[in-house]
Amino acid sequence: MSGYGVEERAGPHSPEYRLFFKDAAGRYISPFHDIPIYADAGKNVFNMVVEVPRWTNAKMEISTKEPLNPIKQDVKKGKLRFVANVFPHKGYIWNYGAIPQTWEDPGHKDENTGCCGDNDPIDVCEIGSKVCSRGEVIQVKVLGTLALIDEGETDWKVIAINVEDPEADSYNDIEDVRRMKPGYLEATVDWFRRYKVPDGKPENQFAFNGEFKGKDFALDVIKGTHEHWKALITKKTDGGEINCTNLTVSGSPFCCSQDCAKATVDAAPPCKAANPIPPEVDKWFYYQKN
Repeated sequence: MSGYGVEERAGPHSPEYRLFFKDAAGRYISPFHDIPIYADAGKNVFNMVVEVPRWTNAKMEISTKEPLNPIKQDVKKGKLRFVANVFPHKGYIWNYGAIPQTWEDPGHKDENTGCCGDNDPIDVCEIGSKVCSRGEVIQVKVLGTLALIDEGETDWKVIAINVEDPEADSYNDIEDVRRMKPGYLEATVDWFRRYKVPDGKPENQFAFNGEFKGKDFALDVIKGTHEHWKALITKKTDGGEINCTNLTVSGSPFCCSQDCAKATVDAAPPCKAANPIPPEVDKWFYYQKN
């Protein structure tokens, strides 16, 4: 176990819902800034914060603009966001989340894609067999990456596997995924290409013609986003609306006390039962691929 805990506020599937994080001692922390990027730097094992369990639809994400960066459900045009089921997919087809202490800088044009970053921590698709829980912090091996161009922004999708997966030792690079899980990488491209089409958006585009890059390339991308985060958290870069409040980062001007962090959590509504998921979330969407 990672030693991290979570505390829910308000009810899931409501605009007020927040999932705050605690360390092993029960102190409130930011999952964006206080959880280390590495679980084991020597072995290139990374921490991953699970935002969306596999096969669920609620678009949950680390709230980068709020103090302590709790997980919340994304809202667009006043409505809670649920990703559509574009046939044959059901919800997210991996455990989906982010690597902490990374940031895709919107002021930095990526040399590989020619597009600037999407202003978020780097995204991870975890392909192991276990369905994780929202807010779980797991340790992952990085296998490769896909470069999504989402509405003109670079949005890297790191492919990784939980180190506790029974088959983790058999996966060391992206070709192992192709060999051992045939069809999974192709389905991943298809998912990201089409997931916004039911909302009236065009298909998403990719750098490298939608080809996956391998482990070494992915590690370089992650390390680059970690450097951007370091500049953000030490105020060497203007993060705009990004909230950098943290409790553990030495040299950061954004450090706050545990009392301050507790006051942030206490100000949120109390935990409640989950709201029902709207029935239309289970609908299949069919359309002719281009």
